[in-house]
Amino acid sequence: MRFEIILAPEAIEDFSALKANLRSPVRDALETHLRHEPMKTSRSRIKRLRGMARPQYRLRVGEIRVFYDVSAESVEVLAIVPKSEAAIWLEQFGKPE
Repeated sequence: MRFEIILAPEAIEDFSALKANLRSPVRDALETHLRHEPMKTSRSRIKRLRGMARPQYRLRVGEIRVFYDVSAESVEVLAIVPKSEAAIWLEQFGKPE
């Protein structure tokens, strides 16, 4: 099944703020991993976030973290942040269960 990828306004800002050499791998990873199997967790790439109602998942792309939710037909990308800011973003915007 092919999922629609929706970028939240904040994620669009985050993506635009990335350096050009980081934008391309992030774009490729969104298409590769989130388009067809966004819930397929792996040891290093996709992680289901425990104890969180939102975001549900995290995608790792090098030093960049992509936080997203999955619904029946779409993937909503909530944020694209550097690893150094990921914990701060989760604390500020994440919703515990």
